[in-house]
Amino acid sequence: MTERSGIYRHVVLFQFNDSTPQAKVEVIEGAFRDLCAGLPFVKDFEWGRNSSPEKLNDGFTHCFIVTFADENGRDQYLPHPDHQAFCRQFLDPNLKKVCVIDFRSNN
Repeated sequence: MTERSGIYRHVVLFQFNDSTPQAKVEVIEGAFRDLCAGLPFVKDFEWGRNSSPEKLNDGFTHCFIVTFADENGRDQYLPHPDHQAFCRQFLDPNLKKVCVIDFRSNN
């Protein structure tokens, strides 16, 4: 296993509204990727759709992981005008439920 100590992760789980079309969900996936690619304090971005057979996802279908060097990167990201605009345009009208967990990697 690769050690990744010292990095800071922002993990976001989404459940989209039942009324949000799949095409819109795909636009949101791309817009989130583009947002993170354009911000210099974002060190990495990963995402995927739930495929667990355990059925413990509580309705969440998507996981996005934004990686920063430290908490300072996260603190720049959250109020950043591009992040705020992304949330207003794409997330606010389309999310049924969201869960966010931030942590410093201890690996």
